[in-house]
Amino acid sequence: MAKIMQIIAKETNGKSYNTEKYSFDTIGMPSFDYDDDGSKIMKWQVSGETTRHKKPVPLGDYARQLAGSPPVISYFLDGSRHAYKVDDISYNKQVYPVVAGQVGVGCCRRVDGVMHAEKFYRRLVLSLPNVCNADGWGDEEFFAAKTVKLNKSAELKRLGIEFSAILPYTMPKDKRKGKVEDSGIACIQDYMIQSEKEMVAELVKAGRINQNNYLLKDGSLEYKPMKTGRDDLRELQKIKHNYRWVIGVSKSFNPESILDHTGKPNANYIADLPLFHRTPVALYENKAFLGDVQFAVWYIRIRDKKHTRTPFDGVIKVEKILMDEEYGIGIDSDEIDLLSATLINERTPTCYGTDKRWANHLYPVFLTESFVKSKYMSTEMFLHLF
Repeated sequence: MAKIMQIIAKETNGKSYNTEKYSFDTIGMPSFDYDDDGSKIMKWQVSGETTRHKKPVPLGDYARQLAGSPPVISYFLDGSRHAYKVDDISYNKQVYPVVAGQVGVGCCRRVDGVMHAEKFYRRLVLSLPNVCNADGWGDEEFFAAKTVKLNKSAELKRLGIEFSAILPYTMPKDKRKGKVEDSGIACIQDYMIQSEKEMVAELVKAGRINQNNYLLKDGSLEYKPMKTGRDDLRELQKIKHNYRWVIGVSKSFNPESILDHTGKPNANYIADLPLFHRTPVALYENKAFLGDVQFAVWYIRIRDKKHTRTPFDGVIKVEKILMDEEYGIGIDSDEIDLLSATLINERTPTCYGTDKRWANHLYPVFLTESFVKSKYMSTEMFLHLF
């Protein structure tokens, strides 16, 4: 039976070289150092909450008061992807890498203290150079048709496997900067983000998320506009109301991008944040990158510095999108305190010794990540498809 690359080469009039296959995870693939946009600048000169705090807000007592009540956060969402180099293929006497990926997006729901799997997407994707569409028009239709053709193969039908999409990548303008493979990996990353947005939209449509059942999304909510994917999910401006009861929590962030109200670097403001305190809420917007969407951003220390390696271990970054009625006013500080105290309580039990990011991890998020990872096909099995 024909392997995937044999089918792709035939369908796109390319030549497959059957080169070495490997996972980018095992060779130091390009990584995102921070969960947030490390190049942005954060200032506290504009408040994102109704009370204009000037100092860190203590929440230890409030967290202890909430410990005996059902948490306001009920849903936890995590998306991840594994990317692989599966071949090289030539078109017009030029050789291009073929990148494949497994995308996993999962949501768990907590009921009476017990975590349950709520929803899961496992999507297999392939990323090819856009030059394989020789006509140069109708990329969406062209690659959709090739995906259908691929899924009709006897090998995939025998295994009960389907590919969700073939994603076209473009060559970098400057080939000296970065690797061509990075373009394929970026396409898979964007597809994962699109899948996250799709899952949030489904949960909202089903009425799962509300003021008593927030969703915690692992990582940033700062979704850049996309040129591909579903029209109704491409721009954050169009879907921000899906995020009324959603917060994004980042385990890692760039402390050097934080400036005080005078414009001077103020990373020590986070480093010196007392235990079980949160910062005032800053208002963040980037119209060139995110349109007219505004974010409330704050930080919480959930672990004592004396038990961690660096001053920034044990601090999490929280984001929430402002709704239209909150523009110019900010998010209610009582809501910020409730969410922050709830997140402090989520710090236990810890995943110490199981995950090196334990100091910044929240246990339900760790369980959701573990759930998503357990659904991946093994590297050996996945690469054998090609």
